[in-house]
Amino acid sequence: MSHQLHVSFFSPPFPVKFDDCAGNLGIQYGSSDPDFKVGTDGTLYAARSMQIPSKQVKFAVTARNAGTQEKWETMVKLLVKTQGTSMHNVQKGEKNNVPPEPSKQLDDTLFPWRQHQSSNGLKRQKRDWVIPPINVPENSRGPFPLQLVRIRSDKDREIQIRYSITGPGADQPPMEVFSIDQVAGKMHVTRPLDREDIASFHLRAHAVDMNGNKVENPIDLYINVIDMNDNRPEFANHVYNGSVEEGSKPGSYVMTVTANDADDPSTANGIVRYRILSQSPISPSPNMFTINSENGDIVTVAAGLDREKVPRYTVIIQATDMDGNLNYGLSNTATALIIVNDVNDNAPEFTAATYYGEVQENRLDVIVANLTVTDRDQPHTSNWNAVYRIVSGDPAGHFAIKTDPVTNDGIVTVIKPVDYEINRAFVLTVVVMNQAPLAAGIQSSLQSTATVAISATDVNEAPFFIPNPKLIRQEEEMPVGTLLTTFVAQDPDRFMQQTVRYSELSDPANWLNINATTGQITTTAVMDRESIYIKKNVYEAMFLATDNGDSAQLSLRIGFLVAGVYDVPIIITDSGNPPLSSTSVIKVKVCPCDEHGDCTAVGAIAAAGLGTGAIIAILICIIILLILVLLFVVWMKRRDKERQTKQLLIDPEDDVRDNILKYDEEGGGEEDQVRGQLDVSQSF
Repeated sequence: MSHQLHVSFFSPPFPVKFDDCAGNLGIQYGSSDPDFKVGTDGTLYAARSMQIPSKQVKFAVTARNAGTQEKWETMVKLLVKTQGTSMHNVQKGEKNNVPPEPSKQLDDTLFPWRQHQSSNGLKRQKRDWVIPPINVPENSRGPFPLQLVRIRSDKDREIQIRYSITGPGADQPPMEVFSIDQVAGKMHVTRPLDREDIASFHLRAHAVDMNGNKVENPIDLYINVIDMNDNRPEFANHVYNGSVEEGSKPGSYVMTVTANDADDPSTANGIVRYRILSQSPISPSPNMFTINSENGDIVTVAAGLDREKVPRYTVIIQATDMDGNLNYGLSNTATALIIVNDVNDNAPEFTAATYYGEVQENRLDVIVANLTVTDRDQPHTSNWNAVYRIVSGDPAGHFAIKTDPVTNDGIVTVIKPVDYEINRAFVLTVVVMNQAPLAAGIQSSLQSTATVAISATDVNEAPFFIPNPKLIRQEEEMPVGTLLTTFVAQDPDRFMQQTVRYSELSDPANWLNINATTGQITTTAVMDRESIYIKKNVYEAMFLATDNGDSAQLSLRIGFLVAGVYDVPIIITDSGNPPLSSTSVIKVKVCPCDEHGDCTAVGAIAAAGLGTGAIIAILICIIILLILVLLFVVWMKRRDKERQTKQLLIDPEDDVRDNILKYDEEGGGEEDQVRGQLDVSQSF
């Protein structure tokens, strides 16, 4: 005989406490389970005596304000114990604790189909009972199959009944997670469940006779998989990137990190809390940031963020489930990289109080001076880029300052030519600032002003005629030597002692002559108005005035130069605007000189194009040749001495003719004669 659980709630009642901060006036209560009622005073009681198929019942209790129609809801869990033990317990609003695993053998029997006797003795069918969900913890270690509950019908006393279950987890995928004993009605789970895979199952229980005829209507069975803390929080990213401006006040938002837990979010298993494990570097404070434990928002908690000192922080964040319980919860970590963004809190400063430069007169678009500054802000940003301005010392606007985009230096250039005869020196006052304005509360540095002293150098400027051209009226047929006019050229170089000389540049008919010293122009021939060189009664001639200051000296820059012939290009530039230039090549012969200033023999060879190595080789060959000649002379003298000694040792009676070779043939050939002569000569 199966053991049944019977619970009565008529005494004592369970009070439901509610407070809406308004004195609980006009509050109506309700229950989601029709087997339980809530009185007007908040008393919870059972509406009838019942059989409970499991050890707990869970339902919702609502409170509604009749006037405003506001509604509040809480969950009530009823824990039931068998008869003979302590009274029932009801828990309200309690977080899910880890339920104990079902015992290996459960004697709980459900009677979902109940028969009731009417007053006239006939049986009537009561509505099918709504079975409370069956709770099964995930990751159970068995042993399997593990009995969950036993299902019975009252009709099994009269006929033999066969039980079955259908639905996902039984005869539908995932197949055979649950099974039932067809005769005894015992329902089992066959393997461990995973709530993160399937959180609940909806099955239907069937009761048929031996012929397969339905004896009861199908009843719904709901199986909830109770969550276990088997998943640790997982951050969306391993590394989070955030930023905050330097100088930010405490409480400034930085970034948000998020971690998800696959466990049930309605239980402590899936409730994640955040905290900061470490911060690097720890300057100026080890706790520069804090994190909202619930939503992961990171904000500043201390002042003193300075990009120029600490441009980046590395913060290790920990996420822990079980509502942040470090003893029971599972944890994971992520890294937050916090960049300290630059603000313009440093003004540019000149590296010197005075800068010096030099400029030649009449030059344009040349660099005069280079101004250097320092700025501790982020390079190549508007907070760092320098802007220079001349505030005094250049009323005519001869100079401008451009910013070098790479070095941030100020490049002083000439935009209007300088006249040495008018301005020999300039003293400029220059200020520097950033493209972006300074941050609030930052004062400009006193060193943002500097002086630029520029000296002008005089260059030789060409003389000029006034007026130019000069018109002379003269009758034709004037005698030769007639003085026509005098050209006097003016030299703009007032500070140079120079002499101007005149020469003829163009005289098509050779009628005129100009005095090189005085500039007087006289006729050298009779002028004829009908000449082909006359155009519209005008004869045009051009004359040149030249000073004696356009000279240059070529000198050697280094102490030693290898002998040879060198081509030296010389660039000649005039002082015009724009200046014109040409290049000439001068051949320079480098060689050792004698006392008269002439090249020596070795030097001449070197100047001819031979290098030092070739000259040394030639000298060595000459020395070797001289030695060979000397040795040959010594050898010849020694051989003559040996011959004289041998002649004294010959016997006087010996006839010299005995040494003559004779041939049998007459008239020996030329070859023989030569040989004989050679032999005779060799005998001496």
